[in-house]
Amino acid sequence: MIDLRSDTVTQPTEEMRLAMRDAVVGDDVYGDDPTINELEELAANMIGKEAALFVPSGTMGNQLAIMTHTHMGEEMIAASNAHVVVYECGAYARLSGISCSTIDTAKGYISQEDVATHVRDADNNHFPRSTLLCLENPMTNGRVVSLEHMRETYSAAKANNLMVHLDGARIFNAAIAMEVNVQDITAYCDSVMFCLSKGLCAPVGSMLCGSAAFIDKARRNRKILGGGMRQAGVLAACGLVSLNTMVARLPLDHENARYLAEELAKIKGIEVPIEDVETNMVFATIRIPGFDSQRYTDYMLSKGVKVYGALSEETKLYRFVTHHGIGKQEIDRVMVHLREYLQTLSA
Repeated sequence: MIDLRSDTVTQPTEEMRLAMRDAVVGDDVYGDDPTINELEELAANMIGKEAALFVPSGTMGNQLAIMTHTHMGEEMIAASNAHVVVYECGAYARLSGISCSTIDTAKGYISQEDVATHVRDADNNHFPRSTLLCLENPMTNGRVVSLEHMRETYSAAKANNLMVHLDGARIFNAAIAMEVNVQDITAYCDSVMFCLSKGLCAPVGSMLCGSAAFIDKARRNRKILGGGMRQAGVLAACGLVSLNTMVARLPLDHENARYLAEELAKIKGIEVPIEDVETNMVFATIRIPGFDSQRYTDYMLSKGVKVYGALSEETKLYRFVTHHGIGKQEIDRVMVHLREYLQTLSA
């Protein structure tokens, strides 16, 4: 089965399966799991923060950051299309009791001007206090935010006494696309979450990184959310493989994404802005007479290919994500079946 829906569908490698089998474990709630401790130390060192915390999911990592940085009744600032706003079930309100001031921006990223105009007047009792800025890199559209923009936005946040959390679910993809060290990106945030279970192929897990004091508090909050795990070293063993071996292969996913984009763009009626393919995501607008989202996904599935339907029926936008299980051979097969489906439209 070829699956282009997301890089969350990656299967653990054989090295990971062996590492799980041989993992030395303890009770992580007591701090006694040596494999967890090794992963957290490695993640913190790679990211350039004092400490790290292993969590079951990226959503939990983001929500722990929000919970740890804020107090009930305060407000965070985030892009209107940010993952923490759109795809995490409104958890910031339910778990942390805060509100969110959202920024609609055609640029995608949050600018220093956006920060200045969305920070509340701390002396006005009618307003919640602005205490946290949530950023993304890469963004949900797969594009990256330059270091210059990160630096400007971070400086604006600090000038307004805001903490900055970075949703860096695919942060290593961003660093590779920008040709910088990942620590060059994380220099402009107080905390960062990144996923092990996307392009890095681990079956479970994300890392939350920040100062030692921040992580100590986040660890307590993880317990509140039910995230305290016991012999979790069997999972951390996969995370170690992810960081030690799988980061280095991410450029191949980017290369395959561009190849897919170029192949899609050859078909009349499919628009792909090649210049926007910066990481492992391809977004294509399909305006072909008779093209039906549900029939298309059903047809592709019958051929052994899993794809998303239209993200928006209005915009006719479709997303494809390359990962460890997708190479040029798989992409060529996908294109064969896509063309077969298009032929049925004129039959």
